[in-house]
Amino acid sequence: MKKIQLIQTGGTIAMHSGNGKPELDIDRFTNLLHKEMPELSSIAEISTHQIFFEDSSDVTPDHWQKLARHIHKDYETYDGFVILHGTDTMAYTASALSFSLINIGKPVIFTGSQVPMSNIRSDAHRNVINAVELATLPIFDVAICFNDKLYRGNRASKMSIGEFDAFASPNYPVLAEVGIDISLKQTYSRPSSDLRCNPVFNDQLHVIKLYPGLNPEMLNCIDLVKTQAVIFEAFGSGNFPMAGTNSLLPFMESCREADCHLIITSQAAYDSVDLNQYKSGREAKNIGALSAGEMTMEATVTKTMYLLGCGLSEEMFKSQFELNLAGERSQ
Repeated sequence: MKKIQLIQTGGTIAMHSGNGKPELDIDRFTNLLHKEMPELSSIAEISTHQIFFEDSSDVTPDHWQKLARHIHKDYETYDGFVILHGTDTMAYTASALSFSLINIGKPVIFTGSQVPMSNIRSDAHRNVINAVELATLPIFDVAICFNDKLYRGNRASKMSIGEFDAFASPNYPVLAEVGIDISLKQTYSRPSSDLRCNPVFNDQLHVIKLYPGLNPEMLNCIDLVKTQAVIFEAFGSGNFPMAGTNSLLPFMESCREADCHLIITSQAAYDSVDLNQYKSGREAKNIGALSAGEMTMEATVTKTMYLLGCGLSEEMFKSQFELNLAGERSQ
């Protein structure tokens, strides 16, 4: 029987709403987990471990480092890992681990729930059972299991606040679907090298979401001396204002003069940023901006943090950003 480690980090799945205000309750959750899902023992030999216990909105790169290092430490002991995590930032954490756990040859599967496990109509039971069973299979990836689907972690985004079908993978097919049987959609080859753990993340970046009427003067409050990267969440295939006083080109030029990496992603979830398609994108590319391609915002942010943490030269940063490091973008 496979040995699976169930890692508790908090989130809605571990909340108790008996007083009408959901709150994290580690003791109640741990007891409930063993009481409500005895069938887990028929799927795998389960061990539980608590690394931290947080609402996912409070999860930071420090927590990503703890998770990555813990999995690296226990990697040889277990056949797979299931991480219970809040849904709000689950895709960020999954993306971060995909970059920091290199040559992964075992399943690392995130799951959680939209409704606390203690509630009658919770989706927690199904998600946890599915995640544990998937963690016994040859899925050598960091993935998210939710609502009978398995998504590559760095290709997934949370799309719904109130539906059980909370996640989607806009530009990449699902890894597996769970019905009467589990249908794997991808075949993995075991890595030829040993797992390496490199959880380095540098948070000296800004994300700027564009909107019609954005006043570039409002961006002057950003201290570019302390900033190493600026990510623009642009329109369409990478478009942004470049006419009159609303032009963002002067600010972009200031970023480059301060040796800040410029990265352009899109507010559209589907398809890919193409800086060659329109004039604004071509101007940004001439300045030195990089395209995030079809990467999710979560993957774009965590990959940028990871590469900044690696302390790369500008040319090496550009080369690595444009490469497909962990399945986050197509080559």
